[in-house]
Amino acid sequence: MVEERVRVVRCGGSLLNFRRAVFSADSKYIFCVSGDFIKVYSSTTEECVHVLHGHKNLVSGILLNPNNHLQLYSCSFDGTIKLWDYLDGILIKTFTVGPKLHALFIPPHAEDSVFLTILKEDPDVFQLVSVKLPKSSSQNVEARERTFVLDYVNRSPKCIDFGNEGDYIAAVRDFYLSVYFLKKKKTCNFTLPSTKNKKNARNRFTCVACHPKEDCIASGHMDGKIRLWLILFASVLFPSKLCPCVLGCEGSSLLSGGRECVLVEWRDGAEKNKEFLPRLGSTIEHISVSPAGDLFCTSHSDNKITVIQRNLDACAVIQGLVKDRSISTGLMVDPKTKALVLNGKPGHLQFYSLQGDKQLYNLDIIQQEYINDDGLIQIELKKAAFSHSGTWLATVEQRQENPSELEMQMKLWVYSKKTQGFSLNTKIAMPHDDHITALCFNNAENYERPMLVTASRDGHFKVWVLADDSDIYKKAIGWTCDFVGSYHKYQATNCCFSEDSSLLAVSFEEIVTVWDSETWELKCTFCQRAGKIRHLCFGRLTCSKFLLGTTENAILCCWNLLSCSLQWSAKLNVSVLEADPYSDHVAAVSQSAAGSDLFVFKPSEPRPLYVQRTISREEVQWGVFVPRDVPESFTSEAHQWLNRSQFYFLTQSQCLLTFSTKSPEEKLTPTSKQLLAEESLPTTPFSLILGKHRQQQDARSSETSENELVQLPLTENIPAINELLHTPAHVLPSASFLCSLFVNSLLLSKETKSAEEVPDVIDMEENKDSDDSDEENDVTEKAQETHNTDLTDDVIHQLSKYEEKELRKFRKVDYSWLAAL
Repeated sequence: MVEERVRVVRCGGSLLNFRRAVFSADSKYIFCVSGDFIKVYSSTTEECVHVLHGHKNLVSGILLNPNNHLQLYSCSFDGTIKLWDYLDGILIKTFTVGPKLHALFIPPHAEDSVFLTILKEDPDVFQLVSVKLPKSSSQNVEARERTFVLDYVNRSPKCIDFGNEGDYIAAVRDFYLSVYFLKKKKTCNFTLPSTKNKKNARNRFTCVACHPKEDCIASGHMDGKIRLWLILFASVLFPSKLCPCVLGCEGSSLLSGGRECVLVEWRDGAEKNKEFLPRLGSTIEHISVSPAGDLFCTSHSDNKITVIQRNLDACAVIQGLVKDRSISTGLMVDPKTKALVLNGKPGHLQFYSLQGDKQLYNLDIIQQEYINDDGLIQIELKKAAFSHSGTWLATVEQRQENPSELEMQMKLWVYSKKTQGFSLNTKIAMPHDDHITALCFNNAENYERPMLVTASRDGHFKVWVLADDSDIYKKAIGWTCDFVGSYHKYQATNCCFSEDSSLLAVSFEEIVTVWDSETWELKCTFCQRAGKIRHLCFGRLTCSKFLLGTTENAILCCWNLLSCSLQWSAKLNVSVLEADPYSDHVAAVSQSAAGSDLFVFKPSEPRPLYVQRTISREEVQWGVFVPRDVPESFTSEAHQWLNRSQFYFLTQSQCLLTFSTKSPEEKLTPTSKQLLAEESLPTTPFSLILGKHRQQQDARSSETSENELVQLPLTENIPAINELLHTPAHVLPSASFLCSLFVNSLLLSKETKSAEEVPDVIDMEENKDSDDSDEENDVTEKAQETHNTDLTDDVIHQLSKYEEKELRKFRKVDYSWLAAL
């Protein structure tokens, strides 16, 4: 096969809360930006219906087309505006504007005009411009003409809004409020007291929302207040926190929310008339209202969208990959679900489906209520590891207010087939006297019982095993310490088992020790005076006799366990070292001045098999190999590492990336769903229409005479049927117009004739037509003369000329299609 170029692609996990979500006109769908794509979710089932892909950079704004509620506009950092048919996932038109577009606005009664936020020449200074979208039949259209509207605006779309059916624009930044009247082309500016007075130091604007039908503006501020403006008059209405706010579509209520994770609905403009929806989980970033006003949705800081009914009941949650402040557990793969596991919201492990690009569930590890306070030291989840079969999960949590006070717990979780989840089995308080630096399970397939090893800065590594004597009935099992090892009081920094779990490697600062897992006898030591050991891993399959290690002084070492010597070393500043569990390949990501580079190699050979420079301009912090559901079949040596597994890596900004030979568009499922019939469908007229009727014939049917009716031909290649089944319903003509064409396409063509053209019984009404032509009369007379000469004494019924004519007409019509009824 022809080998393709391996490229780095974004594999999901993008921010769903980067911009405000948008409802469809009928409230059935929710649109949200997700990196370079736009995702269309069902507001009831929470499933992703379509993924609109076509932008080449981050999507920065989405809005419904006010002139066609079945179309969607989007803008991007790639400088283009795209028009979509979101029901079918079809790109209709692309408008090229030029500069990077940061926000998109469309007034209610705009005629082919949009408003955009673009960057001026000065840094961090943005302006609002108007762009007219030209009408053209071409799919790619230039829209370079821009009209200046407002200067010195905030790039966030929360700080700009249109009011009173598009009569004016309200924009806020810092301590300034600007109102631009579109018809008068006049600007009014308002200023709040700034930092000159400590009391007014937090008056800075954070967001703005305009009444859809009146001259009323609501603004949120850093001081936790929302102010109502009647163009020239301002009044403080009520206190709150950092409040993104939006008005309802009828202007009868005001919605606000912020860090306290509570959605507040203020009704009729009265401070006392309010309703609450508390405990939404995390800070509210955006609030959206459906056009009909029957649904709200809130976007949260933990990459979540919550759909809320009009009575303030949460009815759906769309959860993306949670971006935690630090991924201390690293990237892991759940052996049972093949899900990516890492730190989620505080105190939780999140299980994320890479195929479906959605979160499967959260596992509460700390099991304590999270208090959102910047000055409070929280309990943090630091380490986690799965057993080989996924039956056991080990986690380490800790809290430390000062160097002398350390609170630490290790928990062992067992998977329950009944509940299809993990439950707590063993809790161990202070398993070590200092921070745990690493933990790993052995390969339980080769041993009767699982084994867990923890390494700590206290200079010890401990071996934990399952014990079944927790009570006198020996029915309860728990984990207990079986062995404690050390090496010259050095700090233990890493540990890992070999593929067959017969050996355990533990690094003590600059020294690597190898232990027998049966007798816990020290077998050998490797000393590479090049700094503390940063990573350790054994080779796999044919390279299982090698041990790899990286140091803080940018040295990659490979030791041979059979000869107990250094096999080779290389100067490489490795930040990620991962061995593929399903092949003998190892991936190493190193840091350079230009970014991060990838090296794929086998421990048996010092030369890399595959090298890709600058896979990311940021530092790559974590990486993991995920097994493929369907193996690839690359034959070249440089691409064979992609056959069994796929390498995923996480950057410093928590972007999840991977390597693939397919572009992002090819990796995504088709957005236009095709009608398919299962092979198990019964033989019905509709299954015959879909062309899935059986082709099998038994011996009797093959020997039948030609007098039987002919079989219906395959209809799957008839253009009329393909067009009818594959064309979107809303662009088809009326059913009455298509009916005759569709029925005629199901009939056999005139050229198809049955084996027996003359039926046994003919019942027909008399038809008053003209007599035969002269040629038809001559042919009939000749046929009659021939029959008379050949016949002897038999009496043959002579047909009249009219009967001969009608018989010929009847023979030309084929009724074999009735066999399908």
